[in-house]
Amino acid sequence: MTIGVISAMDSEHRQLAERLQEKKVADYGNLHYVEGMLGSNRVILTQCGIGKVNAAVGATELIRRFAPDCIVSTGVAGGIDACLKVTDVVASDSLAYHDVWCGDGNEYGQVQGLPAVYKGCAPLLEHALSLNKTGLESRIHSGLICTGDRFITNRTELDAIKRRFPAGLAVDMESAAIAQTCYLYDIPFLSFRIISDTPGVEDHSSQYADFWGTMAERSFLTTWTFLSTLPDNL
Repeated sequence: MTIGVISAMDSEHRQLAERLQEKKVADYGNLHYVEGMLGSNRVILTQCGIGKVNAAVGATELIRRFAPDCIVSTGVAGGIDACLKVTDVVASDSLAYHDVWCGDGNEYGQVQGLPAVYKGCAPLLEHALSLNKTGLESRIHSGLICTGDRFITNRTELDAIKRRFPAGLAVDMESAAIAQTCYLYDIPFLSFRIISDTPGVEDHSSQYADFWGTMAERSFLTTWTFLSTLPDNL
């Protein structure tokens, strides 16, 4: 199976690339790709950058150039539910935009003519949740990831997203855009996002900074475990 992996952050991209076997690198335009083997699976790793447009372009180019069987988005997200703690993971049962409004006749978050909520790939999600039985330090949760072009630290804004999307567990800046792209190309997709900050904290910026300073390297081993144990077919 060929797995496309889109990461947003430098540190995670580097850690994942270092672990691939039989590596080849390629550059197309401003996008860099690392291709290699992970067990019996072929992995194409790319770093899209932050935000919805970068994510959609990265996903489109990955699909067009490498025709992956599925795509996984990795990175971090902010928690918006009290069930989460820092370094837990949210795997996308579903994905939606928290900053889209196309007017009457559309649900909040819905791009007109497209689903209001995108579904994550069930086999990839099932595999992610199965890792909870293996003794991983990080707990993996299944839920809704809400995406928008804002790095949100304001408690009022986070609460507003939770009110609009009561099932929401996490917020990020890329996942739903990749989900929309994969929907248009009929490619199975899962977002696998580590929680960097959680609700009820006065200073989210400090908690986020502390995550990168003390926990990011360790927590990304959860991402590696997920990818390295994927079966060779969906």
